[in-house]
Amino acid sequence: MAKAEKAPLILRKGAEDAQFILASTALLLRRSPSSRPVDTHHAEVHDAMHARTRTRDATRVWLAPAALLGAFVVNGETGVFIQTPVEFPSQGATLRGLLFRQAAAQGKSATVIMAHGTSATTRMVADEYAKAFCRTGLNVVLYDHRNFGRSGGESRQEINPWIQCRGYIDAINFAQTLDCVDATRLALWGDSYTGGQVVVVGACDARVMAIVAQCPIFGPELPDIEPSRENFEIIKTTLRSGDVRGTPETTIGPMPVVSPDQAGTPSLLKPIQAFRWFIEYGDRPGSRWINSVTRVIPPTSVIYSPVLCAPFVKVPVLLVVAPEDEMVHANYSVAKYAFDQMPGLKRWHDIADGHFGLLYYPSERFDEASRIQAEFLQEQLNT
Repeated sequence: MAKAEKAPLILRKGAEDAQFILASTALLLRRSPSSRPVDTHHAEVHDAMHARTRTRDATRVWLAPAALLGAFVVNGETGVFIQTPVEFPSQGATLRGLLFRQAAAQGKSATVIMAHGTSATTRMVADEYAKAFCRTGLNVVLYDHRNFGRSGGESRQEINPWIQCRGYIDAINFAQTLDCVDATRLALWGDSYTGGQVVVVGACDARVMAIVAQCPIFGPELPDIEPSRENFEIIKTTLRSGDVRGTPETTIGPMPVVSPDQAGTPSLLKPIQAFRWFIEYGDRPGSRWINSVTRVIPPTSVIYSPVLCAPFVKVPVLLVVAPEDEMVHANYSVAKYAFDQMPGLKRWHDIADGHFGLLYYPSERFDEASRIQAEFLQEQLNT
């Protein structure tokens, strides 16, 4: 290795010049001919905010105490994305996450708002999807749900679908305040439980221009009531201002998210595939994942249901669905029914390897899902 390549990488506070950023990562790029981002950082971004001086090996580049750089090569051209810690208010708590954007981007860009599925946190693969989208020129706002990971909120580890949907709306509000965001080109991304939530929010919030949902949770069976304009209007009102507090009768837990022993220690998610994925990714440094969850389904006058919202989704939708999905609530036929009810532009993509196959990174299934999703978002957001 040449002497210059042994020197510590540069920490430059407030560096905003894209040419400087590209020059600072030249050594790194020469070592990584692939199209994957070469950033291998797995520690929490927020921990970097308190660092005054750092040195790293040639797989990491630091822009400033509160921001990280990652480099990528696409079609032979080099690029750099910046990921910056962000936070915004939601339902009396502070939600925290990351803003991903290309360093060389000029003006305002289309933006994807993302949150992970049941109990998972930003560092459990969703950040890799964010990087994949950022490489195509999209901004990404990725955050932890209220009560999970780095985000605030009580009770800890509690899932309430209405509250999480309101989190998406508050993330939209926040994104629209950012100088780098084109407020007219916003999309939502969700996985598993949030895959259903983005359908609900996309139907109710006219600011959403596109929806991507992978292995979405539409329910184990069709709801007892039919989709109707009346029921949808009640859902919209509930989402905006309704009483969404749970009751003891509508609350499950606390209990483990996953467990290898359903007879001795039952968990919310039962398939062994869920246990393997959550333990592998949740145990990684900096994930902030905790194997505990409480699920609340408030007794609203019309139940929370993405299926009941599906006929009122007017924006383009991409559903990436696993025919062999192990999760009972990700019923393939229910997802197909909801898809068929959507009146606008829509695309359906079957993907192999079940509910968790596309959550392993790196993997063939991740590459397939992220490529199809990025192409769809580029097309619909005109990037």
